[in-house]
Amino acid sequence: MAGPISLPLYEKLPQKNTVQRVLDVTIFVLLLTLLAYRILSSKAMSWFTFVWVVILSSKWNPVVYRTYPERLLFWIDELPPVDMFVTTADPTLEPPIITVNTVLSLLAVDYPANKLACYVSDDGCSPLTFYALLEASKFAKLWVPFCKKYGIHTRAPFRYFYDEEESPHDNSTEFIREYTKMKDEYEVLRRKIEDATEKSIPCDLSSEEFVAFSDIERRNHPSIIKVILENKEGLVDGLPHLIYVSREKCPKYPHHYKAGALNVLTRVSGAMTNAPFILNVDCDMYANNSQIVFHAMCLLLGCKNGQDFAFAQSPQIFYDGISGLQGPYYSGTGCFHRRKVLYGLWPDGCMETGGRSKLTDEGLRQSFGHSKEFSKTVERILSGLSGKADCPYDLSSSAEAANQVADCGYECGTSWGTKIGWIYGSTSEDVLTGLKIHARGWRSAECKPDPPAFLGCAPSGGPASLTQQKRWVTGLLEILFSKNNPFIATLTAKLQFRQCLAYMYILSWGLRWIPELCYTALPACCIIANSHFLPKVEEPAFLILAALFAIYNLHSLLEYCRIGLSIRTWWNNQRMGRIITMTAWFLDFKCHTEALGLNQSSASGDDNHKDAGRFTFNESPIFVPATTLVLVHLVAMVKALLNLTHGRHESRIGEVICNVWVLLCFLPFLKGLFKKGKYGIPSSTICKSAALAAVFVYLCKRVSIA
Repeated sequence: MAGPISLPLYEKLPQKNTVQRVLDVTIFVLLLTLLAYRILSSKAMSWFTFVWVVILSSKWNPVVYRTYPERLLFWIDELPPVDMFVTTADPTLEPPIITVNTVLSLLAVDYPANKLACYVSDDGCSPLTFYALLEASKFAKLWVPFCKKYGIHTRAPFRYFYDEEESPHDNSTEFIREYTKMKDEYEVLRRKIEDATEKSIPCDLSSEEFVAFSDIERRNHPSIIKVILENKEGLVDGLPHLIYVSREKCPKYPHHYKAGALNVLTRVSGAMTNAPFILNVDCDMYANNSQIVFHAMCLLLGCKNGQDFAFAQSPQIFYDGISGLQGPYYSGTGCFHRRKVLYGLWPDGCMETGGRSKLTDEGLRQSFGHSKEFSKTVERILSGLSGKADCPYDLSSSAEAANQVADCGYECGTSWGTKIGWIYGSTSEDVLTGLKIHARGWRSAECKPDPPAFLGCAPSGGPASLTQQKRWVTGLLEILFSKNNPFIATLTAKLQFRQCLAYMYILSWGLRWIPELCYTALPACCIIANSHFLPKVEEPAFLILAALFAIYNLHSLLEYCRIGLSIRTWWNNQRMGRIITMTAWFLDFKCHTEALGLNQSSASGDDNHKDAGRFTFNESPIFVPATTLVLVHLVAMVKALLNLTHGRHESRIGEVICNVWVLLCFLPFLKGLFKKGKYGIPSSTICKSAALAAVFVYLCKRVSIA
């Protein structure tokens, strides 16, 4: 019961970062000094200084939020419902067993089961995914009670049963017996899904449950919505609702990828359960902290006026500093949203649609679509209510309205994707949607409990990882060079200037290859052409460069150590940063990718756990730039060694150090030149790169002669 005097649900704790600020300012001063030197010597280098100013602004006021879930019931009489979204699109690239584990971890979170509903969007309309969910729902009836009875911390079965750190610590006879039974049951589930995966048709499509999947095409089919689990009795200790959704697709209508799928889930869930809060996760992002819903509710319900935070984002990346501004970016997964904010509400209660005026019934239908049932649920959310007027309700009674709002033509003539829901216009729909929300004046919070809220798996090999990076950075550039540019939002809306700079940092990732390519190629060019672009050892400016190099790397290493990461992780990320810039980001513009056929490049099907920590290659043109760079630097190293034998090294020590550093950063490519199979660079890529490297060396020689 809520008490008359309640302690806060969270505390905003500024972080003491004196050492980090000193290092930040030192690097900034060194960059300014180097910039002044470059300008005076007609060799300007403003890009890195600009990037550091943006980073400095974003990280200057780091804060963390400490939440107190145990105080929630002193604030409110009843916990609010939460709709949970899981998105998947391809059972080949996103194996159903991974999706199943994510769903099971969500069904087992510590929150009243009658307040939860899990919606799984299958954009591949795969009977295999539906079959896996059906079998998982049977296992969930054993798994969820087991987790809650024994307080299991890790509630994704594949991690709990096969991670050595998660071995059972309860030695009682009863627990060991139930643990063994549960592990055997999971093995049966896993084998069933694996056996179905190996079949061309995973199940009998003529059966009642699967008949909807017969004679359909992946890109041309009607909507399929099936209630797999339903908590009809509203039991607190039962199982949450589980609903399978495959939206209608038709070639003549754009489907807008993940953003379109999430908007359909928003409407379908609005028609069926209409929770005021929404959690969205990717299918490979399982709940690692069973208390995560309570932690998020502390942030979203603990604001003074209930409207401070539009969403609570669990971090995928390190961004403590930006929490001190308007808040972290929306990063596409592990995020709790207010439904009314997704519906276009401003903090002052006005709407994004209709010139920020109060919406009439006609305005609701024009903005949200022609479904009367769905419009009623929208009206309840915007008026501060939740659920449906006829609670408790039967999910099957909402099937007709849910199918109607899942039609591919439902959004035509509405504000979906432009002013409400997930915003269209970029393949990085998460950043764009978060930017539009911040531009309305909303703030966001970082939800960072211990242990981490969500854990996931990233592509393990080269092709999958770099293709994913290319897709992300292409979307970021689409935002940068459009009317959604954050500077425009700062001038015309309510995006704070420092928040704008924080967005500029990530949106400009696709441009970083230009200066980085220049500075990566220059050392080799100078060595080959017997020239130099760095100060000589005897010049004072050389000390500036040396100090900048040492302090920057020490600064980034200390950040990794502060959050408990290893030196090896730091070095791997330093290397991958350079590799990604020279591959995925180098080829990010659509005109480039279409010309090279990169848009057809996809993750190789054999990327799996045995490739973890090893770089894999294929014949994609994405590997050509970095391979060319390595060959050029190998030529430069040979030239440097020849110069050393003739005693001509003293004036180019800086360039030689850079040459060695570049080869260390691109060590996976250097090794790939001498390996075979998927761990070696294909001969066709080496030939293309060798030709480009020969042209580069020839041009350098011409410069030397000139």
